[in-house]
Amino acid sequence: QVHLVESGGGLVQEGGFLRLSCAVSGGRFPTYSMAWFRQAPSKEREFVALIDQNGSTTYYADSVQGRSTISRDNAKATVYLQMNSLKPEDTAIYYCAAAFQMVRGAHEIDYWGQGTQVTVSS
Repeated sequence: QVHLVESGGGLVQEGGFLRLSCAVSGGRFPTYSMAWFRQAPSKEREFVALIDQNGSTTYYADSVQGRSTISRDNAKATVYLQMNSLKPEDTAIYYCAAAFQMVRGAHEIDYWGQGTQVTVSS
């Protein structure tokens, strides 16, 4: 059983920053590509960022490109999402996700975390 546990969410003012973490256990972390998705109220879950198994390739949604950095530490089985210049529209539940392939569709994800709330106040 693979478990993903997010942390680092919270309330932050517009223009601020957060660093989300996701610890993975019960599986072989280096074999997974890792991603972050988010879901705002009344909206579908959307892709945010993706990193390949060895951390050499990353992809970002246009909405966070230039403001966010995804990274991973395979020794710690942890993936991170650094988010800067936060905007109220970044408010959502942020989900950590693991997949055996490099995918950006929510329906293609193999494992999900429980989510962490990020709220950006204006």
